[in-house]
Amino acid sequence: MKNIFIEENGIYSIDCSDAVWATDKMHEDYHNAGIHIKDVDFLIENSTHIFMVEYKHACIANAENPAAFQPMEDKKISIVTRKFYDSLHYLRLMDKNKPVQYIYILEYPNGDTTTRKRLRNRLKAELPFVLQDSIGNGKRLIEQIEVLSIDEWNADSIYGSYPIRRISE
Repeated sequence: MKNIFIEENGIYSIDCSDAVWATDKMHEDYHNAGIHIKDVDFLIENSTHIFMVEYKHACIANAENPAAFQPMEDKKISIVTRKFYDSLHYLRLMDKNKPVQYIYILEYPNGDTTTRKRLRNRLKAELPFVLQDSIGNGKRLIEQIEVLSIDEWNADSIYGSYPIRRISE
């Protein structure tokens, strides 16, 4: 079960067996170092990119009040954005310098392609796209932001190389 990670609810796994490098240990490493900053759930490296993957599933059977989860709230946007910024430190310390794509895999009641695209646009406004275009001599902190469902992730020609499945499958 090398590089097959179980998400925090214990219901889904992400198979990173085909990754150049992958980890789900960032939170543990930050905690063990005594620092309390935010982090994404998974880091996956392929031959050309690093994928920062944040995963949230508010539709599972044991989710606490899934109808109350509002991913477009300013506070939720701030948390997801901060996870990107705080995770950059980890990549730097691991000497991972490939272009970064941030993918938020999101399942929540009444979520659809349109609302995920609106959320992507809100996140994009909070991430350093404009900043890196105005300073840095072409250096980029982020190449792309995506907000996808599990099905959209699995159907993608690149991301689908790291399938997300129910553990019972």
